[in-house]
Amino acid sequence: MTTSPEAADETERVRELDELNALESLLEPDFQAIAISAAHVCQAPIALVNLVAEKRQYVKGRAGTDLTGVDPAVPFCEHTIAEREFVEIHDARADPRFRDHPIVTSPPRVRFYAGVPMITQQGNALGTVCVMSPEPDRLDAAQRQALHTLATHAVTLIELHGRAHQAEEVIQRLSALERLKNQFLSNLNHELRTPLTSIRSYLELVQEGGLNEATQQRFLNIIERNSDRMLHLINTLLLMAGLKAQTATFTPDSADLSELARQAVERVAPAAELKELTLNLHARDRVRAWADAEQLRNALLQVLDNAIKFTDPGGAVDVVVIAGPPPEVEIHDTGVGVESEDLRRVFEEFYRTRQAEEQAVEGTGIGLSIVEKIMEMHGGAARMEKETHDGVCVHLTLPSSAILPDSSGGS
Repeated sequence: MTTSPEAADETERVRELDELNALESLLEPDFQAIAISAAHVCQAPIALVNLVAEKRQYVKGRAGTDLTGVDPAVPFCEHTIAEREFVEIHDARADPRFRDHPIVTSPPRVRFYAGVPMITQQGNALGTVCVMSPEPDRLDAAQRQALHTLATHAVTLIELHGRAHQAEEVIQRLSALERLKNQFLSNLNHELRTPLTSIRSYLELVQEGGLNEATQQRFLNIIERNSDRMLHLINTLLLMAGLKAQTATFTPDSADLSELARQAVERVAPAAELKELTLNLHARDRVRAWADAEQLRNALLQVLDNAIKFTDPGGAVDVVVIAGPPPEVEIHDTGVGVESEDLRRVFEEFYRTRQAEEQAVEGTGIGLSIVEKIMEMHGGAARMEKETHDGVCVHLTLPSSAILPDSSGGS
């Protein structure tokens, strides 16, 4: 038995089938009608509208058979797809390519086959519209033309159905994005209103006078903390706007990742102490890399801020600097963790996990999005993975080309 020729566009063909969502719903009425028409026009007892993907045949329309799929695919259809033109086999038993195939020697004992490939606008042959018979036969010119026309209609329907599915997905994504934006605005309103209300209240108490020096200083400290919180939020929003507009400054130079990590750890140490967290830095003396120190420090601070917010008192946050290649900073925490389905989405703009919403953790949902954009600006990447215990690890990875030799000889 001769094997079927391989379609030249196999990878692209399978990709387009997936892109058009063509294999998700089979035996659709529109394609049933095309199969029935093909059987009628060609006066054949069996007709199929089918797609072929990875050696399996998927039936979208049929007449004269109860087939829903064939594994492996019917060799006639594979030849039609590979040759990308009309194929007619008058008597398969007399054809050395097919005479020993089970579809010829066993029921339905096909002897006659005629098929036309369904070729998309992208040039991929997705499947065939074909007719078959247990008796030798031959189509006339009008029947051949009709089969071509039906194949054109079938591939047009597949493309239209696929584009409609894609449009529906876009609409769903836009709706989801709109919900995220609305949630972001709601969170932003809360993040601004809360410290503003606190500042106003404590300022009024200070202005009224009559406070002892210790109480007044405590109120002023609260006002300062809330002012810093608002300033941090405004700076974060400005940074996000700059990164999205690609106007954020990016001036890479020789930088020491260990020193940047140390600075970031020192900056968040008071917040970690306030939550009774253990904050550890694991770094060699010097890890030199080509990077924008300020932007990379921003990314580290965003991740550390996130780790501290989602780690319960008594937990730990560990920062590990890896010389590479590639150079990398890992931030491990023992926090509440992230569900597997959220790991792919945590770097999306405005996205907040279910845990963040349920625990009412403060934030706007743009911190990790900023981190990803900063790392992409460096030609690197940011990713999050679940730890074997509770918590997550965020990897900030620079490209291997960013490594610089350490002239100090430190280790």
